[in-house]
Amino acid sequence: MKMLTTQLTGLFQRISTNEEELVEETARLLAQAAVGEGVIYFAAFGEMKAVALNALESAEPFQRAKLWTPDTEVKKSDRVWILTRHADHQDALELAQQLFDEFIPFAAMAAEPAGEGNRLSDLAYTYISLRISKGLLPNEMGERVVLPHALAALYVYEAVKLEFDEMASE
Repeated sequence: MKMLTTQLTGLFQRISTNEEELVEETARLLAQAAVGEGVIYFAAFGEMKAVALNALESAEPFQRAKLWTPDTEVKKSDRVWILTRHADHQDALELAQQLFDEFIPFAAMAAEPAGEGNRLSDLAYTYISLRISKGLLPNEMGERVVLPHALAALYVYEAVKLEFDEMASE
């Protein structure tokens, strides 16, 4: 338990140190929808659905948030936050390309760092990396286990929500 706590603390610290500015930019992007008539869609894939569920059904839900589905018609006044474990997730990339082609700014979050070969980060207006490339802990066979993508994404979500709520209250 102590090793897990130490590794999670280190992961959160890496995210905080490296992604702080992007957290603020993401909150600002999402706030654009809240200022006008827009909706903030959470497009969550795989275990990242935990973030969307939290945004919609927690004790403190995200203002103007709705769940994105393939049937959703996103308007120019709306914003979308794409949440996926890996930046090469096919459905996430298709949505990103569609939004990009329609000139609808959107945020994205995935494990991989932004940069060369990361098409999702290239398409997104803001992109946050969870900075998870391997398991946090070694097991008895020397393999790395514990891939806390959803936990790290919830941490980032709460950081974005804090910034967003502060912006929305001004």
